Amino acid sequence: MKHTILALSYAAGLFAFAGCGNKDADKPAGPPPATPVTLITAQTSDAVYYDEYPANVVAINNVELRSQVAGFITQIFFKDGEAVPKGKTLYEIDRRKYQAAYQQALAGLSSTRATVQNAKVNLERYQRLAKQDAIALQIVDNAQTAYATAQAQVAVAQANVAAARTDLDYSLIKAPFAGRIGISQVRLGAQVSPGSTLLNTISGEDPMGVDFVITESDLTRFTDLQRQGGGKNDSTFRLLLPDGTRYEQPGKILAIDRGVNQQTGTVQIRVQFANPQRKLKDGMSAVLSVLNRQSGRRIVVPYKAVVEQMGENFVFVAGDSSKAYQRKVQLGPRLRDQIVIMEGVKEGDKVVTEGLNRLRDGGQIQTGTPAAAGAPAQGAKK
Repeated sequence: MKHTILALSYAAGLFAFAGCGNKDADKPAGPPPATPVTLITAQTSDAVYYDEYPANVVAINNVELRSQVAGFITQIFFKDGEAVPKGKTLYEIDRRKYQAAYQQALAGLSSTRATVQNAKVNLERYQRLAKQDAIALQIVDNAQTAYATAQAQVAVAQANVAAARTDLDYSLIKAPFAGRIGISQVRLGAQVSPGSTLLNTISGEDPMGVDFVITESDLTRFTDLQRQGGGKNDSTFRLLLPDGTRYEQPGKILAIDRGVNQQTGTVQIRVQFANPQRKLKDGMSAVLSVLNRQSGRRIVVPYKAVVEQMGENFVFVAGDSSKAYQRKVQLGPRLRDQIVIMEGVKEGDKVVTEGLNRLRDGGQIQTGTPAAAGAPAQGAKK
């Protein structure tokens, strides 16, 4: 009997405990706790940023040197890779036969002039005799024809002299402009053929060009930049060299290609840079930065405040009654740890930068540091 009473008491206690638990479960759940966050005020600041394009440095003046006459190289008047002034003689091709041809042409011109003089004297004599009816008119006509033919032969002889002189001049190959000569492709004694044998390449060094391509949608922008020109302190174009250093000289658009490449939909642009220190070399790779036309006074917030969802970007902005609301934004370029907001945030908005992982649209936020869980309230007895 005693054990039975104890069992019944134990069961009644279990039912009572279960009943208390069901009453607690029936009570409505309270609001979720506020999320601790950090806020920052969106501010307008100077946002200067650049669009970057891969580019190549090119010599604006670049010429392959080839001979226009045949022969053997008899002299080389430069050192490989040195800077040469305009008009400097670089190569000499065996000139002996060209000098001989020139002298022969001069001699032919002198002989033709003598023939002209003789024909003139004969014509004048026959004309005097014809006035006295002492000679047939046919002889006078023949003398006039001979004189005119001799005069025409003078022009032919003069052309022969000019051609021989040109060949003689071509036997000396000179620098067409001031620049830097490359490594010679021929040596002393080498035989060269007109127009086909590459002797060397000479490139101008100041100024230099930088070539890059843009999409056809940006063509109007760069056409406007070309009309604006550029001054001494213009910062529209910046050049980053292969070693990571920034080139200090300003640039300006030199040329825009005549048309759009139909296969790629791009247009080639050439920007000119001064090169007084000869830092830019033909064929060098570089990165060209072009000032973005949207640069100016813009809303800037920390980059970590942006949340990406399904290809769209959002930030949380604190509203009234300690709540944060999700707001869609249009992003501009990133500036290190900051991001430009083109649309969606106004100056003075309180933007959430910390605590985004647990935050939901319209959720309660707490800007202070919450009390540690389980810590005793102030004044509580130990």
